[in-house]
Amino acid sequence: MKHPINIVKYSGDVVAFDVDKLINSLRRSQASEELIQQIVGQVEDQLYEGITTKKIYQMAFKMLKGKSRVSASKYKLKKALMELGPSGFPFEKLVGKLLAHEGFSTQVGVIVQGNCVQHEVDVIAQKDNTHYMIECKYHSDQGRFCNVKIPLYIHSRFLDVEKQWKRQKGHEAKLHKGGVYTNTRFTSDAVKYGKCVGLLLTSWDYPIGDGLKDRIDKSGLHPLTALTTLTKAEKTKLLDEGIVLCKELHETPKILEQVGVPKSRHKKVLEDSRELCEIH
Repeated sequence: MKHPINIVKYSGDVVAFDVDKLINSLRRSQASEELIQQIVGQVEDQLYEGITTKKIYQMAFKMLKGKSRVSASKYKLKKALMELGPSGFPFEKLVGKLLAHEGFSTQVGVIVQGNCVQHEVDVIAQKDNTHYMIECKYHSDQGRFCNVKIPLYIHSRFLDVEKQWKRQKGHEAKLHKGGVYTNTRFTSDAVKYGKCVGLLLTSWDYPIGDGLKDRIDKSGLHPLTALTTLTKAEKTKLLDEGIVLCKELHETPKILEQVGVPKSRHKKVLEDSRELCEIH
């Protein structure tokens, strides 16, 4: 491009279009370099002053979907996490599954007695000498960040639970930690406070190299909402049945018939589910 083109982010901020960011997001989809360059060229030809990042994403996704359904599913991971609603409980299950994959024993949606009051905790995770209390903050809007009030609130709840945990037999030497997982991002103050008090903070891309996008890619635990072969209504029915991951679909194929997915599409759905489970 001869002249820099300004684009509008989800937050409303105006920034210059950065082709490298588009290339890197497409590489995450594991599409071929040839296809990536082809898509980038077509997107650049259609850019105009003030175009939104949402529109750029939609253009790239449509082109990718036309060439590779599985790559398109990987490319839409961020959007797929936004579609784990409206209750947010599927997101809690996803976090529990990720931690279980990483060797933790997990419980999702449990009532825990604190020193002062009871707390409903999204995920309890234990491994060796570590014991985590995790709150999941799900947002359906990409522009909504977790501000400092969230870790402040979670930390105060954790301190109440920690006092009770420490009284339990065998917990004296355990490392107890509170944590917050979000499918969007944290503000800089939220990160600063979390680091200061020792909270585990995990967002879409934080910690760098170990955020949700990286851990989902490494584990193959893609949400079923990433699939391009299911309708929105079918995805909602599956989530209502407690199915959250492509892996669970692949392991229980009969569920597709139970929620009314036409048999003519079963093969494509299961093929894509299997490919998304593969770890590269």
